[in-house]
Amino acid sequence: MLDGRKLAVLRAIVEDYVSTNEPVGSRALADRHTLGVSPATIRNDMVALEEEGYITQPHTSAGRVPTDKGYRLFVDRLSTVKPLSSAERRAIETFLGGAVDLDEIVARTVRLLAQLTRQVAIVQYPSLTRSSVQHVELVPLGNQRVMMVLITNTGRVEQRVIDGLGGVTEDSVENLRQMLNRALGGKWLTDVPTAVEDLPAQVPTGDRRMAVSVLSVLLESLVERHEEKIVLGGTANLAAVDFSASLRDVLEALEENVVLIRLLGEVGDPSMLTVRIGAENSHEGLRSTSIVSAGYGFGDQSLAKLGVVGPTRMDYPGTMGAVRAVARYVGTILAGQ
Repeated sequence: MLDGRKLAVLRAIVEDYVSTNEPVGSRALADRHTLGVSPATIRNDMVALEEEGYITQPHTSAGRVPTDKGYRLFVDRLSTVKPLSSAERRAIETFLGGAVDLDEIVARTVRLLAQLTRQVAIVQYPSLTRSSVQHVELVPLGNQRVMMVLITNTGRVEQRVIDGLGGVTEDSVENLRQMLNRALGGKWLTDVPTAVEDLPAQVPTGDRRMAVSVLSVLLESLVERHEEKIVLGGTANLAAVDFSASLRDVLEALEENVVLIRLLGEVGDPSMLTVRIGAENSHEGLRSTSIVSAGYGFGDQSLAKLGVVGPTRMDYPGTMGAVRAVARYVGTILAGQ
């Protein structure tokens, strides 16, 4: 266990290296930080930190840089996450508050996170398995076609046009719409198949063909869109980063949807902030990166996750503060949808 002084030295090394991207020496630490000890004592502390694997010497110069282990201790010992300024909070609220539907909320969130952190932003759409039916709308399109719109409590909208029905009337569509909303309102999407199982038998014989077709398309849409959807933004920010691994490896990893879902991790407590550093990432191409992620949702229900991917040499307090703040705002906006 490191004593308080060595922790202070490690913290100073991390902060200086993140700021300058240059190996940090004892003289520089003594000049820039009020550590209360001489450069010689700082050098001794740096030797001890290196022996314990928290920092390393990349060249023959006297400068040191943090290791993954050093970053991990730095993050674990953070007393506070850097709060956003009032101007930044207002900007987030204004920018996200102007979104009109879920797709725009996600698109704006990706752009905002990438701009705030200067990292690659990742946003996961709310899972259908964690959504419930808010409303089903049926719109007749002539006597052969009906448009079905399924709206979830998380803002997802599934829209389909069902053709070849025959005998469609406004009354028959209205009756079916009312039956669907009585049967499905507030139901989890995973419970929809059971909830509509006996519905065709309750429909007048002349409208049964339309009802069966609508229900079939409704269930197919839930199955087809079950796979998680991920949106990525800000990859151009990687161009300014000097990765220890190949930038191409990082980009290839980020192109795989399955990898991104695993990066964000399991959806859990929306108040939890997760930081995975370097070798803690299982994908080989991402072991020179760090991932900061958080769940978003309303109340104690987490719907999905969002986060950023960047180099291990990142501003952890600032990045963690931005990710947490944006996740909270997204949850607030979805709760008001």
